[in-house]
Amino acid sequence: MKVHDLHLDYALVEDILKAFLLNEIRKFGFNSIVLGLSGGIDSAVVCELAVRALGAEHVLAIMMPYSSSSADSLEHAELMINKLGIQAEEIAISPVADAFFSSVPNDQLLRRGNIMARTRMIFLYDISARDGRLVVGTSNKTELLLGYGTLFGDMASAVNPIGDLYKTQLRGLARHLGIPEPLIVKSPSADLWEGQSDEADLGFSYEEVDLLLYMMLEKRMDKAAILSEGVAEVFYDRVRKMVVRNQYKRMMPVIAKISARTPGIDFRYARDWQEVR
Repeated sequence: MKVHDLHLDYALVEDILKAFLLNEIRKFGFNSIVLGLSGGIDSAVVCELAVRALGAEHVLAIMMPYSSSSADSLEHAELMINKLGIQAEEIAISPVADAFFSSVPNDQLLRRGNIMARTRMIFLYDISARDGRLVVGTSNKTELLLGYGTLFGDMASAVNPIGDLYKTQLRGLARHLGIPEPLIVKSPSADLWEGQSDEADLGFSYEEVDLLLYMMLEKRMDKAAILSEGVAEVFYDRVRKMVVRNQYKRMMPVIAKISARTPGIDFRYARDWQEVR
């Protein structure tokens, strides 16, 4: 099995995701969205889809650099802003994040990265309240399955159009949408500290793990069948453990059941039934 097995009809995917955004945002009574534009491929694709679905006048992009952020991140974000003609704001997160960092040792990069991710989401949700916009998410399927993200940070949103696309599929969609090539070919990074990259953190490439996840989820192959495809057992075991132990990040908080009608368990009225006023 090869990576090209993950290929999709990207014109169809575009149509589905534009309809999804239009429907999910308007059913709440909203007309506009806000998103964090990092300069990476994920947020670029979401921004492009939002503009095609809602119109440039209804999309606000927020750039949120930290003092040590790569200059390329802002430059690449601005490529999308200029391409799409959308509104944009730049908010430096350093003052807020540094207030937390005063009690966090410099070598505890995970804690510091989580603080930065949650600081950015604080700003996005404040702008959501300020302008009456919905926050649109930019986490892809690979990140969600592996738990490679910050709960209530970059994983937070009201609507996520790309959460069912593996990273390699997202690259295919990006090329279909005409995303600038520098954003597609750059090394994926959350830009949380100098020199940070996703694949270095994970210890494997997106192509490798996407193919394994595809065999696990979409093909529903058992361990023996996957290993027969040449996947190393230690790699299989590590990825499976990541998927299983991070299930809590893919769920709303679990509520202990006491009454006959418990929110999220047996009180699940579809939001579609409620008239939008």
